[in-house]
Amino acid sequence: MRARLEPLVVLIVAALVLGLVLPAHGTVAVLLDRLVVVAVMVLFFLYGARLTTSQVLDGVRAWKLQGSMLAATYLVFPALGLAAQLLPDAVLAPSLRTGLLYLTLLPSTVQSSVVLTSIARGNVAGAVTGATVSNVLGIVVTPLLVVVLLGGQGVVGSGGVLRTLGMLLVPFLLGQVAGRWIGPWLRAHRRVTKVSDQSTIVLVAYVAVSAATVSGTWDEVTVVSLLGLLVVSAALLAIMLGLTWVAGGWWGMDRADRVALLMCGSKKSLATGLPMAAILLPATMAATVALPVVIFHQMQIIVCAALARRLARGTTEPAA
Repeated sequence: MRARLEPLVVLIVAALVLGLVLPAHGTVAVLLDRLVVVAVMVLFFLYGARLTTSQVLDGVRAWKLQGSMLAATYLVFPALGLAAQLLPDAVLAPSLRTGLLYLTLLPSTVQSSVVLTSIARGNVAGAVTGATVSNVLGIVVTPLLVVVLLGGQGVVGSGGVLRTLGMLLVPFLLGQVAGRWIGPWLRAHRRVTKVSDQSTIVLVAYVAVSAATVSGTWDEVTVVSLLGLLVVSAALLAIMLGLTWVAGGWWGMDRADRVALLMCGSKKSLATGLPMAAILLPATMAATVALPVVIFHQMQIIVCAALARRLARGTTEPAA
């Protein structure tokens, strides 16, 4: 098959470059942050409206899928993060090793996991449930892991839980209610949700890189340290993609569930990770850990977007 550049990947790369050379400042940045919130809420409303209630209940009952997602997020990822601490300084600087460990303690990203599961024609209901549960549990689990493994101090307030529920579950449940009237139309016009899916990912990518540029995250990054971080991050992502896909086969999951596990179990949340770092860690450490989180976040979106489009075309195995 002749290789071609995916339009979604092109849009994401363009958003990354734009965030580096033309970041949003001041009022524009504030408006974009609010737009991201609205876009995510609309996205989950449309998911709720498109999915039938029976599909959602099937997703909740899939204990094997949900358990596998949580194991990948809170057991396998942290184990790999601890293993990365054995790397020599010449491969990865100590501060970046700490940042990489922090990254592995975060919950799974929500919107991009669900969006990419949808694009790849996986179990969207299972992805919605698993990614949301991961994110809500992360409000408690991630700080505990940080305290144990990094010695961080601080408490994540109940506002984080309420914000997560407000942005994800409430719109989804409202969509379920509205689905009685608009669900058949949405299922017959899938281009509506496709445009919503892809535009949300591109917007999140730009806003994330833009915020990192404005905050000066990139100022002290040398070429050597960046290359080391890129290589280790790529290896971490490749290992998790391979393990989640193979584990789904071991567990006897069907293709839709394996896709959901692949997309949800291989990701970490920038949207949750950076705010948590500001609360849990000293200011200097929070700034340092931001770089691995941002880089891994963008890498996982680009790689998994290409995988999702390939799986959508009928490929049964992700590219090695």
